[in-house]
Amino acid sequence: MRIAVVGAGGVGGYFGARLAAAGHEVTFVARGRHLEAVRRSGLLVRSPLGDVRTSPDSAVDSIARLGPADLVVVAVKLWDTEDVAAQLASAKTGGAPVLSLQNGVHKDAILRRSLPEESVLGGTCFISAFIEEPGVVRHNGALQRMVFGARHPSQKEVVEQFLTACQEAGTEAAISTDIDRVIWEKFVFLVGLSATTATVRRPIGVVRSHERSRVLLREIMEETVALARASGVALDDSFAERQLAFCDTLPVDMTSSMHNDLEHGNRLELPWLSGGVADLADRLGVPAPRNRTVADILAPYALGAPAGG
Repeated sequence: MRIAVVGAGGVGGYFGARLAAAGHEVTFVARGRHLEAVRRSGLLVRSPLGDVRTSPDSAVDSIARLGPADLVVVAVKLWDTEDVAAQLASAKTGGAPVLSLQNGVHKDAILRRSLPEESVLGGTCFISAFIEEPGVVRHNGALQRMVFGARHPSQKEVVEQFLTACQEAGTEAAISTDIDRVIWEKFVFLVGLSATTATVRRPIGVVRSHERSRVLLREIMEETVALARASGVALDDSFAERQLAFCDTLPVDMTSSMHNDLEHGNRLELPWLSGGVADLADRLGVPAPRNRTVADILAPYALGAPAGG
């Protein structure tokens, strides 16, 4: 397949490099020092499952430089989504279907503001990976899974092609016939993990082992489940408890990208995670005091490390 990956960070860099190693034609859109490093030596993925490196000519500096593609994978931070969608609307990708692997439940609605509704697939991923240094992505642990699905009959062929490509690349992947439910299920976990690891400023092992922070984790996820139900996604009442049990199976040192960004003074995806939960809950009349408190605590850091003080 010809696959354009917009964003060569932890998610896009990891999955794109695996697909390229399997022989697919992958082009990354990257920028800054990361792009310069990739152009010098290729993109290196360091992983317990084996390291891979792409060719130095696998990256371009803008969406406008992409050629025809069979699929566009969007893996940028959420604040860039609107700009990416506008650029894709005029790109030379031949109207390729678009699959967002970004965090949250807001992403596809933002993409559909600029792109035809029938071109936006549904999808999410499960992985812990970060840019370790320019040109290098570090994959933590063995988890590396994508779930995606068609929302329109015209999308079924490319979804099946991409599943085959993922299998060839050795990445775990599955097609879902209820992809919006899967996205919300992941969102419940993601909001809990990001909110608690960022506010406690420690990995999940610390959060889940202390009585009060464990309750915080559970209640943040319960609020997000209630929001899903109010939004028309029928998650059952015990879902948050099951996600808490899942958190008990995670490596003690696993953390979230938001915690990682906080530690490095980077901008946070807070407005689309706990902040997004709190704002949507307000609009729908659903209580979300725990998520609102997290959003308030982290607000000074939302745009990066605050100056002064």
